[in-house]
Amino acid sequence: MSAQKFCDYTVDESGVAVMTINNPPMNTLSQPVLADIRDAITRANADTAVRVVVFTGAGKAFIAGAEIREFLDRNTKKDGAEYLVNGQDVLNLIENSDKPYIAAINGFCLGGGMETALACHIRLADETAQIGLPEIKLGIIPGYGGTQRTTRLIGKGRAYELILSGNFINGKQAELYGAVNRATPKGEVLEEAKKLAKTIAGKSRVNVSRAMRAIKEGLAMEFTAALKFERELFGECCESDDKREGTTSFLEKRDAKFTDK
Repeated sequence: MSAQKFCDYTVDESGVAVMTINNPPMNTLSQPVLADIRDAITRANADTAVRVVVFTGAGKAFIAGAEIREFLDRNTKKDGAEYLVNGQDVLNLIENSDKPYIAAINGFCLGGGMETALACHIRLADETAQIGLPEIKLGIIPGYGGTQRTTRLIGKGRAYELILSGNFINGKQAELYGAVNRATPKGEVLEEAKKLAKTIAGKSRVNVSRAMRAIKEGLAMEFTAALKFERELFGECCESDDKREGTTSFLEKRDAKFTDK
């Protein structure tokens, strides 16, 4: 795996990994940055010590969009479409992970930055963060999943508004739109994200993964089939040591000591 220049990566004793994009001044999402993000995601997904991942940006931006210079010469339909493949693949690695990814949105979160946050399972945003999909102002459209994930998350009307206007919203507005789980007071988003990550990290790894599968895979099913899938996953939980520990500890009024089995 290559040395990472643009994505700082740490793991604490509770199993919370923090990925920090560090490509000053605005953490633009160039292809080298995407390569480092891919390496970090691959590392986190394979590391048994990692239970939850927090994704954020250094300085005054989460990610302030793609590196526009990279696609100035993409002047054919084929070239334009091919340019997007790598970015879509990297963000799919986040969304399809069996470990929760939490976006801690600070500063500017635009274009590919918002698309990265949308690929995460949970999003917290500084109340002053500037969030948007301004691609239309460049004569293009979002291409790393922005037209699809935005619509699925906040509905067609608000997706049309954000994408067609290119306007920015702040963290508080994003919370109202449902684009983020919640807005946090200025300067506190990373600590709040870490706090949430540690809460999740204290749960049973195997059953957190089952809950994530129930949500994600169930959404792609007809409702009756999704309920059947939920029953099957619940049944798997019932065979786990962690189910026995969780229920016993509750009745004994003590903290659960999960073993991920």
